[in-house]
Amino acid sequence: MSRLGTLGARLYRGEVGYDFVAKRKIWYGISILITITAIVGLAVRGLNMGIEFSGGAIFNTEKTSVSADAAKETAQQASGHTAVVQKTGDGKLRIQVSELTPEQSRTTQQALAKKLDVSTNKINTDIVGPSWGDEIANKAWTGLAIFMLLVVIYLAIAFEWRMAIAALVALIHDLTITVGIYALVGFEVTPGTVIGLLTILGYSLYDTVVVFDGLKESAKDITKQTRFTYSEIANRSLNGTLVRSINTTVVALLPVAGLLFIGGGFLGAGMLNDISLALFVGLAAGAYSSIFIATPLVADLKERDPQMKALARRIKAKRAAQSAKADSVQDDQETAEDETQDAPPAGVVGQRRQPEGRKGKRR
Repeated sequence: MSRLGTLGARLYRGEVGYDFVAKRKIWYGISILITITAIVGLAVRGLNMGIEFSGGAIFNTEKTSVSADAAKETAQQASGHTAVVQKTGDGKLRIQVSELTPEQSRTTQQALAKKLDVSTNKINTDIVGPSWGDEIANKAWTGLAIFMLLVVIYLAIAFEWRMAIAALVALIHDLTITVGIYALVGFEVTPGTVIGLLTILGYSLYDTVVVFDGLKESAKDITKQTRFTYSEIANRSLNGTLVRSINTTVVALLPVAGLLFIGGGFLGAGMLNDISLALFVGLAAGAYSSIFIATPLVADLKERDPQMKALARRIKAKRAAQSAKADSVQDDQETAEDETQDAPPAGVVGQRRQPEGRKGKRR
């Protein structure tokens, strides 16, 4: 068995572990700091919405020797708006300009045709109206809200309302961080981004539900015992699934990293960035939230329950009594050892010791 497998087995049996729940204030502080940074980035820079949401035009050219930079400069001068140009592997150009009116689209098309030295009908133009973009955005928000609602209802029925709240907080945490990083990086938000966001919510929820399922089983009839508090059982459940969560996340991140860094960065397939960045950031944030946010938050909410408070008091009193008893036994042992050391050797008791000056032969 590998070292990681051995560690996982020992974590599952409770032989070793890290107290995630006891240090929850540290994790909360880190999450709040990251979330504030993401919100500030979102407020300052905003999201770079694609033409599917803001409206605009897409110009697709035939194979050309004109560079992407030259085409971008021409499109921006003709339209007065920022252009995004991608050169495909077969030498064609895809030029995307947001917030264009039909008149501006025709002007841009003519300028590109002149730059590429082709007729205007050789440049395929797709115009997306802003009303259609608003409709897509509204559907995306509606789908996200429905997803969140169904998640809360399911977890409240399958587990309990505290776990549903913790999972919802973790999901909002993941969404906020992902959207904030999108704003800071400046990547364009497309329907692929929305798909990526919905996908990472599923991954994050999967890790969280795995921990919650183990916690539900371990905490059954918890008030009938006086060995562990709810927080300690939650921590044991979290440690038991820790290696599994790490393995799942790493395996999922490897192909996504290939899409983002190799496909989008090295090979220049910029369209892959839309979904791969959302997946990469969201998967990492989801793994973090399922370990450091969801389970500690459940323990925090559960420990406020009167029954859990009473259980914690009983366990504290029992441990105090056991500690006092152990100290008493240790004191008795130390006292017995001291008395044994002070006592005279065996066979010496009752014998009279002669003074030094009277030793010698009797005359």
